[in-house]
Amino acid sequence: MVNIHDVAAQKREEREAKLSTYRKGCIHVPSGADLSQYPLRKLTETERIIVHCDATAIVDLIRKRVYTAQDVLRAFVKVAVAAQDVTNCLSEVLLDEAFLQASKLDRYLEKTGKVIGPLHGLPVSIKDHIKIKGLDTSSGYLGWAYKTVADRDALVVEILRNAGAILYVKTQTPQTLLSLETDNNVFGKTVNPFNRNLTPGGSSGGEGALIACHGSPLGVGTDIGGSIRIPAAHCGLYGLKGSVARLPHSGLLGSHDGMDAIVGCVGPLARSARDLELFCRIMLDAEPWLNEPSLLEMPWKRDVANGEGLPDKLAIAILFDDGVVAPHPPITQALNKYKHALARAGHDVIEWQAVDHQHGWDLIAKLYLLDGGAEYHETIRAGGESEVPQTEWILKHAQGRDPYTPTDLFKLNLEREAFRSKALTHWNSTQQRTVSRRPVDAILCPVAPTLAPPHNTTSWWGYTSHWNLLDLPGVVFPVDRFTATSSATYPPLPHSRNDVENFIHNQWNPTTYDNAPICLQLVGRRHNEEKLLAMLNVLEKVFKENAL
Repeated sequence: MVNIHDVAAQKREEREAKLSTYRKGCIHVPSGADLSQYPLRKLTETERIIVHCDATAIVDLIRKRVYTAQDVLRAFVKVAVAAQDVTNCLSEVLLDEAFLQASKLDRYLEKTGKVIGPLHGLPVSIKDHIKIKGLDTSSGYLGWAYKTVADRDALVVEILRNAGAILYVKTQTPQTLLSLETDNNVFGKTVNPFNRNLTPGGSSGGEGALIACHGSPLGVGTDIGGSIRIPAAHCGLYGLKGSVARLPHSGLLGSHDGMDAIVGCVGPLARSARDLELFCRIMLDAEPWLNEPSLLEMPWKRDVANGEGLPDKLAIAILFDDGVVAPHPPITQALNKYKHALARAGHDVIEWQAVDHQHGWDLIAKLYLLDGGAEYHETIRAGGESEVPQTEWILKHAQGRDPYTPTDLFKLNLEREAFRSKALTHWNSTQQRTVSRRPVDAILCPVAPTLAPPHNTTSWWGYTSHWNLLDLPGVVFPVDRFTATSSATYPPLPHSRNDVENFIHNQWNPTTYDNAPICLQLVGRRHNEEKLLAMLNVLEKVFKENAL
């Protein structure tokens, strides 16, 4: 059997060796739960300004020669190294190569007066299972470590390179990738920088933790059940899950490649809504459908993303409770604040009536595990490792049953399409309840029933996976940061309707979630990512102007 301790130790030692060259001084990580500011402590004033800029501002400043690509990369690398020390967010490291690329970009701009592309000099972090040529792609599996060095870039990476971006780190993912927390036996557990007792989410949890620390201006994740939106929410960021078949998804390494029953998608995590638009525009301006057959030819409509064609007053439905697990008070309070702000601004606001969310979870769990979890179990055994707690939790959903037969799969696909049809009819029927007599434009809802939860306790995906099942785009955005105070009072939670809700409601203790970010999710119609981002801009402006 493989000595798992030797493999894990070697991977971690190699990572540390590459980081140590760029670490100034010894590691002195202080005690305490909130270490979000620790990575910024040794920055110069200029570097501090740089890492607080969003990606859109950074590429503009490089183009105008306010900063060089090397200036920018140096600042983010200093933070990324320190962010690793406090959150364990990184997997593979390519800093030497990144600085060589930054130097080339600076020389080109100096010589020609032109940028290579629209992302000239922008550092971009990449989720571990997205292939970067020459780098290992263990994807949270010990058995894949040193055996999965990529022989080519993923299409999303190729487009980023052509646009002038600089790739400098890959980020942590969970074992199997099918998890809303980030923990594996290769590199260990990733923690939340705002409260290290809490998870940063998953499966793009390394991205979430790194960007939350200002260690990256833009990150690339993937989402099949909440894996972009949950880390964005738990780390106080913006994150976008688009519709399947729009953004490039080829060149990823994970279990169940070739499974089409439920498909994940690539998407950005960032510090601003406009950076989400920037990423999508760069991807689709590259015409990825010419290189990836499964993609639709749907160019990015920049005018729509900028708000052209939006009605003066939006019709927004708010989902307060999915009928399975009512969210904790801070989330309900945030929804109510947006409800009142939208109403005061004259927008049409109704309550979304949840339909079949438990059925939706039961169905998508089957679609995740068509083979009964066999490939996951085999890959874990091949690496001589054991299941981490969240892997054990998800695989129990298929425990004791055989893999589905082709006949079973046909029936499941029919059930999925019937579920989508019913949901579409339900959305269209909202025209009977809006003032405008047209269906709602979007649904405002929680991202999860809790703020970032304690490690190994995530137990309900329904506020994100539901929209994956329906293939609807969803964007997460930050609202506030939760502060536990002894004088605050909260409304009682409703009577628990099931064991999952009972467990989650019993978790509610304000002290547990102190300093955790509060985020919400806006869900739009299929293939309408541009309109979704435009509506997000409206919501944020309305809240800023009308919140009490």
